[in-house]
Amino acid sequence: MARDTVETHFTQAVTTLTAGPARDPGLPVREGTTLTGEECRALFRRQLESRLLDVAARWLREQEEGFYTIGSAGHEGNAAVAAALRPGDPALLHYRSGAFYLTRSERAGRLPEQGIRDVLMGLTAAAEEPIAGGRHKVFGHPDLAVIPQTSTIASHLPRAVGVAFAIERARALGTPSRWKQEDAIAVCSFGDASVNHASALSGFNTASYATYQGQPLPILFVCEDNGIGISVRTPKGWVEAAARRPGIEYFAADGCDLADAYDAAVRAVEHVRTRRSPAFLHLSTVRLMGHAGSDVEVAYRTQREIKADLERDPLLRTAALLVEAGLETPEGLLNTYESMREHVLRIALETTRSPRLGTAKEIMEPIAPRSPELIAKISPMAATGPAREKAFAGSLPENDKPMTLSMAINRTLADALTVYPEMTVFGEDVAKKGGVYGVTRGLQKRFGAARVFDTLLDEQAILGLALGAGVSGLLPVPEIQYLAYLHNALDQIRGEAATLSFFSRNAYRNPMVVRVAGYAYQKGFGGHFHNDNAIGALRDIPGLVIASPSRPDDAASMLRTCLAAAQTSGSVCVFLEPIALYHTKDLFDDGDGGWLAPYAPPARWAETHVPIGRARSYGDGRDLTIVTFGNGLRMSLRAAVRLTQEGYGCRVLDLRWLAPLPLEDLLRAAELTGKVLIADETRHSGGVSEGIMAELADAGYTGSVARVTSSDSFIPLGAAADHVLLSEEEIEQAARKLLG
Repeated sequence: MARDTVETHFTQAVTTLTAGPARDPGLPVREGTTLTGEECRALFRRQLESRLLDVAARWLREQEEGFYTIGSAGHEGNAAVAAALRPGDPALLHYRSGAFYLTRSERAGRLPEQGIRDVLMGLTAAAEEPIAGGRHKVFGHPDLAVIPQTSTIASHLPRAVGVAFAIERARALGTPSRWKQEDAIAVCSFGDASVNHASALSGFNTASYATYQGQPLPILFVCEDNGIGISVRTPKGWVEAAARRPGIEYFAADGCDLADAYDAAVRAVEHVRTRRSPAFLHLSTVRLMGHAGSDVEVAYRTQREIKADLERDPLLRTAALLVEAGLETPEGLLNTYESMREHVLRIALETTRSPRLGTAKEIMEPIAPRSPELIAKISPMAATGPAREKAFAGSLPENDKPMTLSMAINRTLADALTVYPEMTVFGEDVAKKGGVYGVTRGLQKRFGAARVFDTLLDEQAILGLALGAGVSGLLPVPEIQYLAYLHNALDQIRGEAATLSFFSRNAYRNPMVVRVAGYAYQKGFGGHFHNDNAIGALRDIPGLVIASPSRPDDAASMLRTCLAAAQTSGSVCVFLEPIALYHTKDLFDDGDGGWLAPYAPPARWAETHVPIGRARSYGDGRDLTIVTFGNGLRMSLRAAVRLTQEGYGCRVLDLRWLAPLPLEDLLRAAELTGKVLIADETRHSGGVSEGIMAELADAGYTGSVARVTSSDSFIPLGAAADHVLLSEEEIEQAARKLLG
């Protein structure tokens, strides 16, 4: 077994080490380094503990008591990186960061056994594990500034850049940050294979882009380069070539040599902390015991290659440092190894007796915690007196004429920026231009470039900034210019934003409201890339709030609700704005102003509050309920009026929230008529209507139900779009058929 080979090689090699003249442990452990003997001895213990945790992981798996065997063996040099940092520096860690985590835990004043137990409880999926609570084995702890990450390679890099950005932006805004040290820096670690991932490239490019423009961005990228990604080799020199970018300082060291790694880490950290500028620390490591417990290395590596890695074993190299400095003897190190091995395996055995998650409710508890009462209390908050007068230059929006959807969102954002000093609005073209459709027009002029700003044209970068800002204590409101562009970066919402509370038991949160200009019906403009009616990938994400306002008054109230949910509960909200309704004024006839609405004064915000998951009903007919949302609301209202004129009693239910669906309101409206028509502008397959029909069936609804949807097609350019999109005529025809 790989485990036995690694252990045997270490113990045999230690016996051959030759002691040198004794050094003062307070002095450098060897000439030319800043690592003292005392520090080297302490870090060796963390390296040893990490190695033995990998041994324990494989032993637990053999006993069918452990569930994760991607270990840190060969990467234990990352203990030096943790030693070079401060315990309060936020860290987003690679899954081979065992020695880093144990070092961080000990430097934060915890007993070494506590860090060991943390990891073992993760390996055994113990419900008492302090970060994920048995939901996954991740490195993380709310008291150690270690933000848990999934195993998806590189997905955390855009967020890490966002954390670094938020450290500086919070200081500039004078708002509290989760990271208490004013000169804190962010660190993220990853493997050599990760540097090729689009998320990594986005992170590097964003850091370089920001620095190129003179913006401070204190982030340390740490690449632990073992030369192989599972079975695919990384070309020699590739990591350095990929790392050298404008504005990012490059440092390199032998990650198997603790002293070399420590010296390089100290220099890199000092660069980032003093210059507030990115650095890339490239540590050359090895991978011992294979990629994971199930990996058979000999299938793709030669025995010679595997033996060469054993000779570079960082644990052995640190042992040699200590022996050659006269600070340890081979016999003493082997005794330490055996006693520590017994200690770790004993704790491992104890953790197998710990309770595990036992119910679906228990597992799902941290996915989307929300307090409706607190949201209802916070949502109506408004600035008063001079502050609000200044924000609107003396012309308060409630005194203006009735507004379009676009105008209502703009005024609500302005009100919110006045209420929440930690709130920022950003995205492509949102600043001076005010967005493609003018929704953010004038906000930068009123609130300054620190709070309303343009980003580079990269959706992963935009959402990464939001994720980092949210977890750091800000309230980010990023804009994605078109729904079709969101799919470029969906994993930042699915794999990063939505999972953070789940994998941290809500100790870390992503408060954010992602504004997305979406849907179709732009009179043929733009084709598929500017008209997208696919939201199935969003509705599939547990805990995500999806708001879909159609009318100006709803948009204002729902946006306030989303901001309050993010601020109080850490909710991740996607705010879908129908582009075709942004500037719509009329409902039935030209000039009727039926799609305009007055802006409610703050005194009425409490009574007009829209809770998450509450629909809005139009009409009181008893013959037919049309269930719809987005652009479908306007079409359905028009169709319903014509049917009413013919003597049919119709009501229209605007869902408003697509996740969670307003089930109580939906069932009530369905039961009132016994006939339900779903008018769904998303696609026939995978669209919202499928979910609605399933919910009605699950609730025991026995009445009639039908649906009309858009076709299973991408949206073409020009008038051809009318052939694949839901139409007003189709809604009316389906209604007549259902009415008989």
